Amino acid sequence: MGNRTALEALTQRPAAFLRSAWPWRCVAYLVGSVLPGAAVGLGVIAVGLAGPPVGLLLVPVLLALVVPPVARFERVRLRLVDTVPLPSVPDRRRRAAGVAVMTVFAMWWIDLVMLGFTVGGPVLLILSPVVQPEAGPVLGAVAGVAGVLLLPVAAYTITAWGGARGAMVRAVLAPAGSELSEIMRSRARLVDAFETERRRIERDLHDGAQQRLVALSMTLGLARLDVPDDSPTARLLDVAHDEAGQALAELRELIRGVHSQVLTDRGLGAAIRDVAGRSPVPVDVDADELGRLPAPVEVTAYYVVTEALANVARHSGATRAAVTARTAAGTLAVEVRDDGVGGADPARGTGLTGLADRLAVVAGRLSVSSPPGGPTLVRVEIPCAS
Repeated sequence: MGNRTALEALTQRPAAFLRSAWPWRCVAYLVGSVLPGAAVGLGVIAVGLAGPPVGLLLVPVLLALVVPPVARFERVRLRLVDTVPLPSVPDRRRRAAGVAVMTVFAMWWIDLVMLGFTVGGPVLLILSPVVQPEAGPVLGAVAGVAGVLLLPVAAYTITAWGGARGAMVRAVLAPAGSELSEIMRSRARLVDAFETERRRIERDLHDGAQQRLVALSMTLGLARLDVPDDSPTARLLDVAHDEAGQALAELRELIRGVHSQVLTDRGLGAAIRDVAGRSPVPVDVDADELGRLPAPVEVTAYYVVTEALANVARHSGATRAAVTARTAAGTLAVEVRDDGVGGADPARGTGLTGLADRLAVVAGRLSVSSPPGGPTLVRVEIPCAS
C-alpha cells in the first residue's frame, strides 16, 4: 500500500524516498506560502499608507477579506502532503478560519525561511562557481560537491517540515476524535438501516408468505372434507395439510427471529420472557418494572439476550439459565447466567465479539466471566439516555 502522507514517506528506504515525488510535493506545498505572504505584504502596505488612525481600523477589515480565501487555500494545498480525505466536522468553518489566521500571522514566513535555508543553501553552493567566480575553481568545485551532497539532506528536511506542518493543519481541521465520532455515527446509521430492513422483512413475511400458507392450509383442509377417508387422495391431502402446518409454524418462528413484535408492542421485559420461553434450556427471568426504554436500547438489549441464550443452548451444556434486567441511575444492566461448562472465549467464535460490536454503537459495555467448569455470567450495561 502506498504512502498517504509525507511523514509516512519518510519511513521508506532512502533510495525509494529520494526517487519518489514526496520531496517535490513538499517543496510545492511550502512554496504555496508565497500567496498568503503576498496578501500579508499588501495588507501591511495598505495599513502603512493609510496611517495610524485609519490603518488600525483597516486591520480587522483586511483580516475578514483575507482569512476565507486563505482557509480554502490551506484545505486544497494540504492534499500535496496528506492525501487522506478530511472527515466532516460540525465546526469546520471555525477550524479552517483558525488555520488561516495561523498561516497569516506566523506560518507563511516560517515556511519560506525553512525553504530558503534548506533548499536555497545547497542550490547556492552548487552555483557558487557561477555566482562567485573570484573564489577560484578549486573552492568552487568543493562548494558544488558539498551542495550536491546536501541535496538528499535537504529532501529529508523539507519533507519532514512539510509533513509536520500538514499534520498540524489536519489536527486543527479534523482532530483525531472527530474521525472516531464519524465512524461511530456511521456504525449507528448502519445499525439503524439494518433494523429498518429487519422490520420490513418481518412485515413482508407476516403479511405475505404467512397469509398464503394459512390460505393453503385452509384450502387443503376444506379439500380433505370432500374426499372419502379410505381413498389414497385423502392420505396425500393429510400429509400435505400437515406439511403446510409445519411450514407455517417454522415461518412464524422465523418471523419472531427476524423481529420481535412483542418487543415493539409490550417492551423489553415481555420480549425477554418471550424469548426465554422458547429456549430449549429452562430460563428464569427477572425483568419486571423495566417500563419502556429508548428503542435503540431495547433492540440492543433484546439482541444481546437472544444471542446469549442461543450460546447457552448451543455451547454451554447448561441445565438452567437466568436473565436479570434492571435500570438504575439511567443505565440498563442485563445479566445472563448459566450453570454450564464455562470457558466462553471470543476467539472461538461464540458470538461475544459480535455482541461487543453491537453494544459499542449505543455506548454499551460487555463483561464476561466464564471460568473453565462454569458458571458463565454475561453482563451488559447500556446508557438509557434518549
